[in-house]
Amino acid sequence: MPGSEPAVSGQQLSVAARLERLQVGRFHRRFITLISLGGWFDLYDLFMVAYLGAALQESHFLTLHQFSLLVAAGFLGMFLGTVFFGLASDWVGRRSAFVVMLLIYSAFTLAGALAPNAEWLILMRFLAGVGIGAEIVVIDTYVTELVPSAVRGRFVAITQVVGFTSVPAVALLSRVLIPTHFLMDGWRWVMVIGSAGGLLAWYFRLRLPESPRWLAERGRSQEAESILAALEAEAGARAPEPAVAGGLAAKAPAEKLSLLAAFAELWRPPYGKRTAMLIVFQALQTIGFYGFANWAPTFLLQRGMPLLSSLDYTLLMALVAPLGPLVATFTSDRLERKWTIAGMALLIAVFGLGFAFWQHPALIVLSGALLTLCNNCFSANFHAYQSELYPTRIRATGVGFTYSWSRLSAALTSLLIGALLVYGVSAVFALLAAVMVVVAGVIAVLGPRTNGVLLEELSG
Repeated sequence: MPGSEPAVSGQQLSVAARLERLQVGRFHRRFITLISLGGWFDLYDLFMVAYLGAALQESHFLTLHQFSLLVAAGFLGMFLGTVFFGLASDWVGRRSAFVVMLLIYSAFTLAGALAPNAEWLILMRFLAGVGIGAEIVVIDTYVTELVPSAVRGRFVAITQVVGFTSVPAVALLSRVLIPTHFLMDGWRWVMVIGSAGGLLAWYFRLRLPESPRWLAERGRSQEAESILAALEAEAGARAPEPAVAGGLAAKAPAEKLSLLAAFAELWRPPYGKRTAMLIVFQALQTIGFYGFANWAPTFLLQRGMPLLSSLDYTLLMALVAPLGPLVATFTSDRLERKWTIAGMALLIAVFGLGFAFWQHPALIVLSGALLTLCNNCFSANFHAYQSELYPTRIRATGVGFTYSWSRLSAALTSLLIGALLVYGVSAVFALLAAVMVVVAGVIAVLGPRTNGVLLEELSG
């Protein structure tokens, strides 16, 4: 029965020890560059909707209600994709899941760019969401399993630094392309660029190695040994210690957990408390994060600003997007991640209220920029944190299942914000601030410490 055997085998500890012993070098830099490409286009896709939304409403292609449905449809697709592909990567591998996800995302984003009406665009947004849904989950899992524990936080933060450079990029592209009508409406070109980039990232992903930790868990010892040997040769690492000098011992293929068994293990000690904590955390944090990220230009429109001014202001806010995770690259492995996450949540609440109530344009941009910075530092830290809390055999299942609640919450939040906007932008941000205070409390009280601890130790 699952759970009746030791949580970690000697073979898995051998893999962990050899990965820990590798000096951070050329392989790690190449790996993080390639993996970050996917993160770039994932976040491009997420933030693209915010900028297109204002233009689609201004041109009457979508009503406010239809834009709410568009955002909700994307997150509903992401919810299904996160559950399905998050679980699938524990069965088929981290790299294989990437390929399928990016193909689905690219195809349906391109189809959405050619949408003849609102209904078609909403449907394509849902299907593209299925493809991109688990992208961040698999990135977090992949990076966590391949880099030494001392730099886990920094390397996950680097993927976010690269990813969040897409925010000023999509803001600038939207500002330049939306007013144009070359061959087709400018907003369609913004979507075409996103779909083409997904295909480019998919091509580079084929050059990535599979996770040796995952291969060892599945009993594929020879493949794990081959990858580890290549990494050690490239890094110029010394030969393994005598206990593992013969390489990885052959092992019968591990019995694959059934879907029910994998879910059952999520609720066994010590994972049950972590699973419950992450479900509440994810269901609430996305209200504050995406409540601003997907609606900022629309909020400014609702405050009476013209479309181009709205896009100008949000472009200025977007310029600081990469700074949040950049801060995390220096602090994530130095400051305990759970406390950083809690602190950032409280700052998000404060700056969100400033964005809602301040009237002067400079103060609106300043509060929006600080909110963006804190949001993205918060994101970099919790993406590193969530992947540390489960063992390799159910890591993507656990992260995918709990993270899926954020996607479902974001879909419902979009409908809620659309309804709340009737009462003004201040009503929306009062809700967002209250939610982020609760988020800070949840992670501070229930979250375990993880900094610098070997994954196999955290697994029990």
